[in-house]
Amino acid sequence: MYVGAIDQGTTSTRFVIVDESGKIVAIEQQEHRQIYPRPGWVEHDALEIWERTEHVITGALERAGLTTSDLAAVGITNQRETTVLWEASTGVPVAPAIVWQDTRTDELVGELGGSLGPDRFRIETGLPLATYFSGPKARWLLDHHDLEDRAETGEILFGTIDTWLIWKLTGRHLTDVTNASRTMLMNLTTLEWDDDLCEAIGVPRAMLPEIVPSVAEYGRGTGVLDGVIIAGDLGDQQAALFGQTCFDPGSAKNTYGTGCFMLLNTGTSRIPSDHGLLTTVGYQIEGEVPVFALEGSVAIAGAGVQWLRDNLGLIDSADQIEGLAAAAEDNGDVYFVPAFSGLFAPYWRSDARGVIAGLTRFTDKRHIARAVLEAVAYQTRDVLQAMEADSGQSLSTLYVDGGMVANDFLMQFQSDMLGVPVVRPVNVETTALGAAYAAGLAVGFFADLDHLRGLWSEGRRWEPSMEAAERDRLYASWGKAVERTFGWIE
Repeated sequence: MYVGAIDQGTTSTRFVIVDESGKIVAIEQQEHRQIYPRPGWVEHDALEIWERTEHVITGALERAGLTTSDLAAVGITNQRETTVLWEASTGVPVAPAIVWQDTRTDELVGELGGSLGPDRFRIETGLPLATYFSGPKARWLLDHHDLEDRAETGEILFGTIDTWLIWKLTGRHLTDVTNASRTMLMNLTTLEWDDDLCEAIGVPRAMLPEIVPSVAEYGRGTGVLDGVIIAGDLGDQQAALFGQTCFDPGSAKNTYGTGCFMLLNTGTSRIPSDHGLLTTVGYQIEGEVPVFALEGSVAIAGAGVQWLRDNLGLIDSADQIEGLAAAAEDNGDVYFVPAFSGLFAPYWRSDARGVIAGLTRFTDKRHIARAVLEAVAYQTRDVLQAMEADSGQSLSTLYVDGGMVANDFLMQFQSDMLGVPVVRPVNVETTALGAAYAAGLAVGFFADLDHLRGLWSEGRRWEPSMEAAERDRLYASWGKAVERTFGWIE
């Protein structure tokens, strides 16, 4: 028997099949469209995502020579804050899904903060008011499509992508605690929807899914997963934490994908952030208390490489950036701050926009490519310093995963910029693994957390080699470049 995982990400959907040793035996992936109807707006077609999901499940099973009867369970991980509204009676979305990167709720977020500002709901939710989160996105859709009355009666349903997929697979309307903790509608103390938050933000309780643990059974699938137990649901960054087996307080991982996300396991303690981080649910196993995390969210990491390829045409494929960047002896004093949708942690500046600073006639495409990669490492240092200040703990090793960790240049520069070792596991598909582990744990396919710990193994390690003075000089210039982005949008 095997376990499967639907890994529904920002740019693509994958289905991964995992054996009892934690080895991936098959994977199928398909991209979906990125829709940009206006500056700052990012949309997805939820029906297209569902069609892609069906396709990759079928493709991976065929690739492995398996059928659904070979699957003990299937877990789900998803792009978290991306928001879908659909009709309960027809299953048809009422509008395009608003993606987590979208900034159209900026004015609404400002109105919600009022005189109290971004921290109005932070005590209850662990989150600052920002365009990032799902609750204001749902409110925007209700307002602009005249749906509030229908939402009050439950005719219109709300969900993040995990909810949408579970509803399509099982007919149940639910989400797990990690995804619910990203809506600004769940109270971190009760792990339930909060009436005061729902009223303040303007999202009716009747349209919200049931909140369930991350590691639990949710029902049996229909259609493409007919009869298969659907079990295990985690937001993508929490799934990566689970897949990296960061089960002990103080352990941390950083995932380099479209964005960049560092999570620190804080155990059963909810640590409020005074330095621009998020307090979020790490995971919850059914029948156990939740595990919390501090998170630093960076909006643009791999998306910066895509921009270099698709918008500027400086490279033909994403993997070419490493060679181009490495061809420059240094960055030529060029700094790229990718504030395309404002800046996330630890700044939370929706008024920021991207800059390339330090340009001279000496600058060429090598320096710009290098600046794009270095920006990922600088942003990670921003987050790590905030995390150490909040937790009082110094990180001794950074565990990394995601598509960009194949870039050796970036990983070495990351180690140099942090001054700590950076470790990549043998299997870097930790987001999908986390969902598969959660599903397998829920049905007894995997025995316990110690069993999962035993499946992790180190693949490669990078040690810092940069002098501290040079590290601090580069980082100081990065800080000056970041300041140049502030206040661009009035």
